[in-house]
Amino acid sequence: MELDGIIPIIPTPFRDDETIAWDWLPGLIDFAWAAGACAVCLPAYGSEFYKLSEDERLDLVSAAVRHARGRLPVIAQVNHPSRREAVRLARLARDRGASAIGAAVPRLFAVSDQDVYAYLDGLLREIPLPFVIQDFNPGGPTITADLAARLHAAHPHFRYLKLEEPLMGAKVHAIREAAGGALGVLEGWGGMYTLELAPQGIAGVVPGLALTDLLARVFRLASTGRRAEAFPIFAAMLPQILYSLQNLELFHHAEKRLLAARGVLPGVAVRALRYTPTAAEADYLDFVNGRVLALLDELGMPRDPRGGGAA
Repeated sequence: MELDGIIPIIPTPFRDDETIAWDWLPGLIDFAWAAGACAVCLPAYGSEFYKLSEDERLDLVSAAVRHARGRLPVIAQVNHPSRREAVRLARLARDRGASAIGAAVPRLFAVSDQDVYAYLDGLLREIPLPFVIQDFNPGGPTITADLAARLHAAHPHFRYLKLEEPLMGAKVHAIREAAGGALGVLEGWGGMYTLELAPQGIAGVVPGLALTDLLARVFRLASTGRRAEAFPIFAAMLPQILYSLQNLELFHHAEKRLLAARGVLPGVAVRALRYTPTAAEADYLDFVNGRVLALLDELGMPRDPRGGGAA
């Protein structure tokens, strides 16, 4: 599995009664494909995985694999603070047809690098599929270049490290150098650092689904020496990214409202416990989402690349 571009997180579509709308999921996979994604990932933080039952998580993987039909690799996220449970979920996801496994480093409490290595070493030892490790620890330490290189040397199927921290250009270079260029770095956090990091050799970006096609254009331009051309596109998107990521629960609302405005998602329900935007916040969400729609129109890009055209 070679990643080179945008790997969106597929949101979990809920009806108003908070049951999963299984018949809406294929449209999200089709959108990712039509928008130029190189793979998809679920159920992750952007999928509200922490509100899903184990059966729901695995059924989402199955449904995504079934509908992707080999067009896109499906990365099954198996976040769990228990390594034993993460291994069990990864085996089940493998059996459901996942192309790769993704797992976040548990950061509920402070742990040493040695403890992180032991957790990931045991997980990688049990699952031979291509692996994406995510480390998100706002304000705290994340996996070092040396630790990443040690893990990759012991387990070459650990192919990608997803980081979501600011000012990580130097770390991208350090990881690539320590692992001899064999370990790719993915940038998360909604794609906020795409313009900065694409020219520095990241392997891809892991944002929400709704901005996939726009970020794909920015990534391609910036990674091929055309950053000045990418800048106005990215600048027009950035207010939406910045506003929505002030709170992960707010991000769910922003993502689903934008997908609905693009004609992709029939409903915008977020499962409880959820953050409820105030009227002013909801109004501003619609405003910044509207600027994204206007940007698509200005660039001559379809609001719904599946063939539906502008909404």
